[in-house]
Amino acid sequence: MSFTKIGVVGAGTMGCGIAQKIAQENISVVMVDVKQEFVEKGLNNIKTLLDEGVQKKVFTAERAQQTLSNIKGTINLDDVKDADFVIEAIFEDKKVKTSLFQSLDKICLPKTIFASNTSSFKVSELAQETSRAARFIGLHYFYHPAKNRLLEIIPISSTTAETLERADDFATRTGKTAILVKDSPGFAVNRFFVPWLNESARILEEGIANTATIDEAAKRTFGIGMGPFLLMNVTGIPIAYHSTETLGKELGSFYATTKRLREQFESKNKWDLSGSIDESKIEIIGNRLLSVIFLVAGQLVDESVASIEDVDRGAKIGLLWTLGPFELMNKIGMDKSQNMVKNICKKYNLPVPAVLVSQSNKPWLFSMVDLNIRDNIATITINRPEALNALNEDVINQLDSAFQKAEADKNVKMIVIEGKGKAFVAGADIGFFIKKIETNKLNEIVEFTINGQDLLRRIDKSPKLVVAKLDGIALGGGAELALACDIILMTERAGIGFPETGIGIYPGLGGTQRLPRLIGKSLAKYLVFTGEVINAKMANEFGLAESVSVANINNYIKELSITPDPKARLLKTIISSARTEKIKSMFNDDKIDDLLSGKLLNSKDEFEVQIAKKVSYKAPIALRLSDKIIDEGTTLSLEEGLKRELISLTEIFSTRDAYEGLTSIIQKRRPVYKGH
Repeated sequence: MSFTKIGVVGAGTMGCGIAQKIAQENISVVMVDVKQEFVEKGLNNIKTLLDEGVQKKVFTAERAQQTLSNIKGTINLDDVKDADFVIEAIFEDKKVKTSLFQSLDKICLPKTIFASNTSSFKVSELAQETSRAARFIGLHYFYHPAKNRLLEIIPISSTTAETLERADDFATRTGKTAILVKDSPGFAVNRFFVPWLNESARILEEGIANTATIDEAAKRTFGIGMGPFLLMNVTGIPIAYHSTETLGKELGSFYATTKRLREQFESKNKWDLSGSIDESKIEIIGNRLLSVIFLVAGQLVDESVASIEDVDRGAKIGLLWTLGPFELMNKIGMDKSQNMVKNICKKYNLPVPAVLVSQSNKPWLFSMVDLNIRDNIATITINRPEALNALNEDVINQLDSAFQKAEADKNVKMIVIEGKGKAFVAGADIGFFIKKIETNKLNEIVEFTINGQDLLRRIDKSPKLVVAKLDGIALGGGAELALACDIILMTERAGIGFPETGIGIYPGLGGTQRLPRLIGKSLAKYLVFTGEVINAKMANEFGLAESVSVANINNYIKELSITPDPKARLLKTIISSARTEKIKSMFNDDKIDDLLSGKLLNSKDEFEVQIAKKVSYKAPIALRLSDKIIDEGTTLSLEEGLKRELISLTEIFSTRDAYEGLTSIIQKRRPVYKGH
């Protein structure tokens, strides 16, 4: 599905942020407001944010300029008449919103989908004022929309499946991670976030602790950088106040504005954050806030507003919490969590959510892989975006189950594997490896790797065409998963790499075996030894993947599904560059020892020195083992080569360098390798 023009009505903080994010993805945007001065202010805000991004090296000056050129500011509503989507992002006044949509309904072409960014009103009530309720949907963005990746998609009863699919594709195309939410007050995230703020004000009102202590308790409990009072000061106390007013009217007294929050709003002052922290109150406050979150999360699931997975994703992606409500329940223990909810329900005279009662003492189990079969294409989506779709035991098992179901379906001709969010798969779960090393359970790392290899073997041998759709980064185990597929498609937003030697280990899910068979031993060693993440253009030069634009990749896949005998299909073009040929020469057998020993650091060839420096930062044991396993594997069958890859796992994970490299990722520092 392509998008040629998007209309955004409203040039305020949210509107200009939405327009900026869409324009950054190289889609034309028309940003409309009622006065030229409002339009100019919105454009200036975008320019300021882009300039900051250039200074921080988030993107280049060229990309910033391209983003600006993709945005047209106007006061003429007619300029959005032929847009694919028109997103309303004006102030929260129902009469004004209704009038706007009625005007748009007369102006826009029948194809145009209407979307509202409302956070106060029901999407269905706005839709019924138009003649296109079937092409009406809620798209709720989060502050700041140019940076925050979360997007709540809110279909209503009249929204067609085609409109919902179009909205989901639009979210992906514009770099958003979408969660599906029912048209309900507060939707999903605000439904539990606003009571979290409100309860903090209640705790203050009851004299339990000061703002500094409450903020500190919240920061420690939820793993965040700002507590509720500082957050309200930064984002605006009026927003919190009006949100509680709306939810209170819709959902009852528990959600209603507390006296203390109302007083602060009326004073027009920010919260006073001074005062000492009372350590004796930290746990009490943390448990109180958790109780409220658990209660509301249970209500959300009871009312089918959102799934447990999407509630957690909303917390982690939208609010940057370390864990979501249901993960927090698992961490604390269901027995304790249920008692906390019972106590808070007793305090506010509320029923305990049925889903919490029925869960008993069992931990929540999360779905991380989705299977969607449409026509003759089965799409398997690894849906763990908050962790960049990292592979763990659950993901491997669920991916295996989904693949077997897709393969068993007689109507399925092609299986597409993709990742939700900004990554395909960013590798294996580092925390899993660290835990097993620390508990001396290396056998469980081997078992995990064997299971992963078994899955990739099934994918490799499938009689059906299997396509890896890379619209984000594929690193380590993610890159190895892609290698097991018949075809790798990469967009301009994708990158692929094998960073294992930089964290003290080597590729263990087939990377040392499938990669040299696909692109040759020299290029395989280059990727494994340097850990370089290459883009679609270079991947095509290497013969590793096909480059397809993000705008065309879905149509490309559909065309591929009707291609006769697509399993026999080769890459369209492989154009090897001079740089590629030089890399091949540098990683030939006769130069490898000089490279790994550091001799090439003194080369007179600047290119060789650059590459040698990259290699010198990697773990020496991992490099030597990778070199040995790749060499030995090329003399064996693929099956025997994969077994050879497994043999050295215990050896590599037993090294101090492996532990140093893995922990350096968690600690966000550069590893120091000592070769043992």
